[in-house]
Amino acid sequence: MEETTNSIASSSYPTKKTKIKLLAIHLFLFLSLHVSHVQAQKTLSSSPPSAIELEGCDGVFLSYALVARQKEYPHVKNASKQAWAFKAEATLTNVGDEELQGWKMFVGFQHHEILVSADGAILIDAGDFPADVDNGTTLVGSAVSDLKTAIETAGDLNQMSAKIDIVGTQFGLGPGATPMPKTIHLENDGFKCPTPTRRASRMFACCRKDPTVKAKLAKKTKYPPRRYGDLTIAYDVLQAFQNNYYVQVTMENKHPLGRLDHWNLTWEWPKGEFIYSIKGAYARRKDPSECLYGTAGKFYGDMDFSQVATCQKKPIISDLPAERKEDEKVGKLPWCCRNGTVLPPLMDKNKAKSMFQMQVFKMPPDTDNRTSITPPMRWNIDGVINPYYKCGAPVRVDPEVFPDPSGLSAISTAVASWQIVCNITKPKPQQNRCCVSFSAFYNESAIPCNTCACGCDDTRKCNSRASPLLLPPDALLVPFANRTLKAKAWAKMKHLHMPSRLPCADNCPVSINWHVSSDHKDGWTARITLFNWEDYSFEDWFTAIQLTKTYDDFKDVYSFNGTRIPGIKTIFLEGLKGLNYLAGEINGTHAKDPRVPGKQQSVLSFSKKHVKHFDVTKDAFPAKVFFNGLECSLPPIRPGKSSGHKPSIRIIALILTAFMTLFLI
Repeated sequence: MEETTNSIASSSYPTKKTKIKLLAIHLFLFLSLHVSHVQAQKTLSSSPPSAIELEGCDGVFLSYALVARQKEYPHVKNASKQAWAFKAEATLTNVGDEELQGWKMFVGFQHHEILVSADGAILIDAGDFPADVDNGTTLVGSAVSDLKTAIETAGDLNQMSAKIDIVGTQFGLGPGATPMPKTIHLENDGFKCPTPTRRASRMFACCRKDPTVKAKLAKKTKYPPRRYGDLTIAYDVLQAFQNNYYVQVTMENKHPLGRLDHWNLTWEWPKGEFIYSIKGAYARRKDPSECLYGTAGKFYGDMDFSQVATCQKKPIISDLPAERKEDEKVGKLPWCCRNGTVLPPLMDKNKAKSMFQMQVFKMPPDTDNRTSITPPMRWNIDGVINPYYKCGAPVRVDPEVFPDPSGLSAISTAVASWQIVCNITKPKPQQNRCCVSFSAFYNESAIPCNTCACGCDDTRKCNSRASPLLLPPDALLVPFANRTLKAKAWAKMKHLHMPSRLPCADNCPVSINWHVSSDHKDGWTARITLFNWEDYSFEDWFTAIQLTKTYDDFKDVYSFNGTRIPGIKTIFLEGLKGLNYLAGEINGTHAKDPRVPGKQQSVLSFSKKHVKHFDVTKDAFPAKVFFNGLECSLPPIRPGKSSGHKPSIRIIALILTAFMTLFLI
């Protein structure tokens, strides 16, 4: 019995050796977990610029440090597609003798980075977060926009420097890599930055004043200067109260090919704000439930939300029709009520702007101070068939100046102003809204628009990846659904390949045919035809043709107004007075006839003064074609010269026969 008890005791309570062994196992497991955690999250040291680095700089010292990097889900085998979360820190320190106002720092990201946040800065050339910055981005200060000198601050680094905490995602490279930007530099005028020095996970550069650059006599501003963009939006606060403010929103088109029709403007309120009233425009949805059942309903308990313009967090704002322009309640504003049309300044400078005003109610904590105003974020604007715009984040600028409403020679300023810059982007494949077909006098076939150029919804009965079929030129006049018989007959006649599964349609509401009409010793001509396959008309339409090689040889256009745009080597074409409508598609004469598109046509003439060795098969076709500012899809090939314009085998055989006959005689 005693032996049994001792054996049980020895098995229940570990000996000293067993305790040491268990401790070793626990320590091993702990270290293993710690090592795996370090492998999962590579944390790197981040430190401010050292005194030695700053000692050798007499300008603005820039630095970028990779702080941490961690593998993200999903985990994939392809290293180039593996996502990594990263944290980085960028700093600017002014160690020169002049104050740097409105600093602008460029970070040349190169690993498909997507920024999630950048505390202490605003991205001025990218959209709101998350922002794709694969080609680099420019940062400007949000909290600290000016960097003072050590002389005027007694060496206070808080006033001399700015820090940006960056969080984002990057792709590619293995766990042991240290992905860094290509470069960092200062974009302020008058500064010259060397190639940055890299040390492990840090890179830095000292940007100095360039003595060869003459300083521009720019107006001294408290905030970053206003920037140029294809479309700029001004958010100017006119009046500010404790819990609400009046703001004026002005959109201005500055691009020669920029345009909007039936524009829709959207944004996101960051702190629960809502639009109480609006003038010069209207909100698409008025539903007050988002206010009633949200924080606004609790804070503004006695407010009648049925009278609120919109309670949406992401409202859609549209322009008023022209008949409401003189309406005392919602109209009576300059540049409003044009049914959402904003024209290029080249067509009409007065119609290149659009404006509306709103009364916005704030939410806590902004209600504690009448000057606490947070502008909307995530701005976006689009139209019917217009360029695609990408808008950046709002940047605080100096208050806008307006003529005094009293009519006296005085000025009034806004309470606060922000600027949003939107730039035109090229449509992605199969996301166009217009397309181009090519034809020429020297080839019997026309090259139609690309398959699914404007997208394909249903591809069960057609091939979305097949090349379009060559067509007889007259087939371009009928809708795609009525071209099949013509295409099959043409393929049989010309001995062309006919696939068993036919290509899908282009599905474009607008198509443009560019036809090279003639080629002679002193010049050449082309005919352009616009087709509108939509039910509605286009008022004040325009098209633009970019000819990189033959632009200087453009002579005249005979049925349109033609204007040169030298900077982009483009010919701007618009309808003459009374012909500025591109009509919509209508029914044919008889019930069985195909529908007839709206059409406009003209001929352009060119000389050959500036082009050596002119080749009609290459030089007579445009590099880009635009309709109402939107870049159209071009066919990948140009018409080649057919055998009919080369000595045929039969003719060569006859010549050889005649020659041999003469030789034998």
